[in-house]
Amino acid sequence: MFRSETRIHRPQSALFGCMATAMQKKYPVQPMMAQRGPFIVNVKAGCEYVWCSCGRSQAQPWCDGSHLGTGLEPITFVAPVTAEFYMCGCKKSDNKPYCFGNCRE
Repeated sequence: MFRSETRIHRPQSALFGCMATAMQKKYPVQPMMAQRGPFIVNVKAGCEYVWCSCGRSQAQPWCDGSHLGTGLEPITFVAPVTAEFYMCGCKKSDNKPYCFGNCRE
């Protein structure tokens, strides 16, 4: 006679999800360099903008939601003046979302 064994069934996707979460904590997702150097854009005073911090957006330098699932979040800001702004393209700026020249080092 065979004895029935109790097994816990875990779908592969759920197990992978746990491992992926653990890996993200140990090795956080790094932003991708969208371009070396700044994006030069015209902004209007008082308008809100959402800058892509992950580098995956197809609407650079603005966020299009491509960061979902990466653990990275975009930066929202209100333009203080109407002017031409230099928005970071390498995603390494010390003054995000503005270009600080970090990619030139």
